[in-house]
Amino acid sequence: MNGNVEVVVIGGGYGGVTAANSLARRDGVSVTVVNPRPEFVERIRLHQRVTGSDDAIEGFGRVMGANVRLVVDTATRIDAAERQVSLAGGGTVSYDYLVYAVGSGATDPGVPGAAEFAYWVSDLERAERLRSALDAAPASAPVTVVGAGPTGLETSAELAEAGREVTLVCGDVLGPSLHARVRRPVARRLAKLGVTVLEGPGAQVTEVTSDAVQLGDGRELPSAVTIWTAGFRVPDLAARSGLRTDAAGRLVTDTTLTCVDDERIVAAGDAGVMPDHPFRMSCQAAVQLGPAAAATILRRIAGKTPAPVRMFFAGQCLSLGRNEGVTQFSYPNDKVNALSISGRTGAGVKEIACRFTLNKLVSGARKASSRASHGNSTDRPDSPQSEHRTTPSSTRPAA
Repeated sequence: MNGNVEVVVIGGGYGGVTAANSLARRDGVSVTVVNPRPEFVERIRLHQRVTGSDDAIEGFGRVMGANVRLVVDTATRIDAAERQVSLAGGGTVSYDYLVYAVGSGATDPGVPGAAEFAYWVSDLERAERLRSALDAAPASAPVTVVGAGPTGLETSAELAEAGREVTLVCGDVLGPSLHARVRRPVARRLAKLGVTVLEGPGAQVTEVTSDAVQLGDGRELPSAVTIWTAGFRVPDLAARSGLRTDAAGRLVTDTTLTCVDDERIVAAGDAGVMPDHPFRMSCQAAVQLGPAAAATILRRIAGKTPAPVRMFFAGQCLSLGRNEGVTQFSYPNDKVNALSISGRTGAGVKEIACRFTLNKLVSGARKASSRASHGNSTDRPDSPQSEHRTTPSSTRPAA
């Protein structure tokens, strides 16, 4: 391809930022990131924002290259034929290649009362709404967390350590993604913090009210604040744009992350899926998929055949409050094994993982910015170019 190549990245989360920084390092490639928020959200720290132990945000000027243009707006439609992205603010952004990195967010569980009375930790705005609800509730008020995946476990422990009376409604089993042996230190830690754990066939929430939750076995639990952490969804942007999606709404790609409908659209992160090679929706996957998506685009620009993506998983790190945690190790294919680290060391490993991830973004931003400061670019060397198109709304996609 002759001349400058315009790449638009929809979504400024882990996948989108790593893709943008990788692309922005190459001469002849201009990168625009469309994101509904003016800051980068450390999603893996949102449970800490709820209690105030971390704000979970970073300026894009620190994690994204100075030669990346930032448009603060929400993408509403992709016109693949015209190679344009329509924005909620009324404008459009044109592209030669597009990275689809819109992320994931909370799903409506379809349980009566949940949408009206429950709270979520899935994105910055919902975590802030939850924090306000907790601040307004008495310290002794009962709190119910629904879902015992990583988010539910971390949120329960964080709140209990802060002195809240927490009940964790697991469904069938505590920590379903963990190895059976690794669940034991998790259960011990929750018990030490005073979390009441409900699991088994009857521990399914069937209704949520303003002050209680109803379980499948007929029990009613008092709950001043109910937090729903079970299940994720992806924005319906791909489906609304006429692109092929799976039953969960994820953009269907081949093993090079290329959209099966259009080779100029490449996915990165939770919102894409390789049907024959599924991966766990996670930060760990996103930080690998972002650079892989960039590599696919760069190879196409160079007239080369893209290589299939190769994923490597090391495990899952859980913080169980600020003082203890558990690291669940896995095989490279993400199948968990019986190895783990728990206690204070486990908490340290989780904190190292969080800091390492952020530092990788910062390092990628510096490398991208280096091209801007040493090349012919007139971009500002200290922060991404920022253009505010519209005020983000509460219905924007998680990114």
